[in-house]
Amino acid sequence: MFYWLLKLVVLGPLLRLVFRPKVEGLENVPRTGPVILACNHLSFSDSIFTPLIMRRKVTFVAKAEYFTGKGIKGWFSRMFFVGAGTIPVDRSGGEAAQAALDTLLRVLREGNVAGIYPEGTRSPDGRLYRGKTGVARLALESGAPVVPVALLNTDEIQPTGTLIPSVKRVRIRIGQPLDFSRYAQSRGDRFVERAITDEIMYELMVLSGREYVDVYASTLKEPVAAA
Repeated sequence: MFYWLLKLVVLGPLLRLVFRPKVEGLENVPRTGPVILACNHLSFSDSIFTPLIMRRKVTFVAKAEYFTGKGIKGWFSRMFFVGAGTIPVDRSGGEAAQAALDTLLRVLREGNVAGIYPEGTRSPDGRLYRGKTGVARLALESGAPVVPVALLNTDEIQPTGTLIPSVKRVRIRIGQPLDFSRYAQSRGDRFVERAITDEIMYELMVLSGREYVDVYASTLKEPVAAA
């Protein structure tokens, strides 16, 4: 209820008025049944604008620290993520990635929409980086179609490290659903998971028009931050 109150009454109308989302391909998101939204990740605000423009509730996962902050800042962070439909996951242990996938799999088995960033982290420089195979495992385990969602300019609206976003029209392009049911008998096959992930990343590259780099973004974040 809190999610829909924020989206339809409190924050949603204001965000739509200020950022005037321009969305191509919204009709490609199935209106019923489990769906995986595979998004490129340019900005903190991606988790705001993606649920904003969807007709259905979208669930992402986020590290539990976002929900446990102290003081006024911690309270606002917690309310924001709860209101955005985000589920906290403990990412401190070795099983963190599996915990996130298990949470999203539960969302899909309930017939809902799960959002995931295949790159695993925000792009350090706006380019599109190699996807991690968790999105493929999610698709194979759930049987849900994967809809590629390209956020085109959120890095211009809220660059990494920026608290206050710039007022600019947000642009999002959504591709055709990708059906991987033909691989249903290949769950656990690492080569199949990599092929599925690469196909998803190719679609995101075409939709976004961003340069693709065949390395994981996480391997570059620290050097870029230190530069």
